[in-house]
Amino acid sequence: MTDFNHAELEFQKYYIYLILEPPPAQNPRSSRRSASRTRSMSFKPNRQRNPRRPSKTAISLLTLAAAILLAFLSRFTKSDSETNSTTNLFGLRRLVPGFWTSSGSLRQLGLVAGFDRTRSIQQSPAVEDSRMKTPVYFLSIGGPSMMYEVEHPAYKELSKIGWEITSKVKPRAVVVFSAHWQAGVDTVQVNTAENTDLIYDFYGFPSHYYEEKYPNVGSKELATKVLDAFKQAGIKAEGVKRGLDHGVWAGFKCAFEPESNPLNVPIVQVSLFNTEDPMQHYRLGEAVQQLRDENILIIVAGMAVHNLGDFRFTRRNPQPLPYTVSFDEALKDAVTTPPAERARALADLLKRRDARQAHPTLDHLLPIHVGAGAAGEDLGKRLWTLKEGSMSWAQYRFGEIDNSSSAL
Repeated sequence: MTDFNHAELEFQKYYIYLILEPPPAQNPRSSRRSASRTRSMSFKPNRQRNPRRPSKTAISLLTLAAAILLAFLSRFTKSDSETNSTTNLFGLRRLVPGFWTSSGSLRQLGLVAGFDRTRSIQQSPAVEDSRMKTPVYFLSIGGPSMMYEVEHPAYKELSKIGWEITSKVKPRAVVVFSAHWQAGVDTVQVNTAENTDLIYDFYGFPSHYYEEKYPNVGSKELATKVLDAFKQAGIKAEGVKRGLDHGVWAGFKCAFEPESNPLNVPIVQVSLFNTEDPMQHYRLGEAVQQLRDENILIIVAGMAVHNLGDFRFTRRNPQPLPYTVSFDEALKDAVTTPPAERARALADLLKRRDARQAHPTLDHLLPIHVGAGAAGEDLGKRLWTLKEGSMSWAQYRFGEIDNSSSAL
């Protein structure tokens, strides 16, 4: 036991002692004797009791029991703010700190200016035995301009999914795969940095785009878990230190708006392979699916349909191009295929005639292969879609949560 933990335990024992054994009023004549006794007093209550004091002790015990019962019941009937007030009132957070920590109320403490960069993922709420594993999300995030298009339907849908994650899923950490990071042909990379800056990997935008901030923190502990998972699966992986690319932070600013819906958990980004092999990426997802049992959320970020070359011709006309419509529906059919057949169904997408129109390069599609692999036996569901020009904003979730939204 560390010195800090020992001191904390002794403080708690003494705190209980003070509640159960309030000291009698001091006689001025015996002040010197009392002082001497106080200097030699340990944290164990005095075994010599005044025969007139049992009633006070009994009252103290009943009062403490009532306080604990009241605080315990309020945990299930009140909001976090009300609960914190109750527990602070009775000083019980000092006595039983682990109970309130494990409840998840600490999530709300990491607001933008006060993000706790020292927090371990073990300090976040762990998944309960009776609770299902975390789902997997595929987010179509668009470009950096989406941060400012708050009235766009896709922005609102990303925000809705973000609230679902923070209020219902409540993960203790996030592992994210982005379309904007490819490593080697047979090697992936894992970001081990704990202080992660932003990467402004886009060009030709107004200057204020390059001044955007997104509060975040990494986790070396979680990065090591991911690296170990790849090693067990026979996948070559290496740890590196880098920032978050805009394929993560720009979309996360829409889903987890820092002022109104902060994510407040560590984020570890993992690269794709530098290939267009769908089965290779499916196996990459399979390697990390075990993390979901530890209340770690896996998010894969890309676009359901993504043709930047045609985008310039469709910016002022949101009418979807024919391949946007056909491929978007084909993707839905593949994702919702029974899990035993899903890997092959997703791989067969790339053989379609419209595949290279929908995705001239596969970097924005391959993340959904990773997500489907990480989903294991969980079914895929399209939460929402919007076909717009040469883009599709379809959002997917693998696995269920309480009060989950219906498929579209």
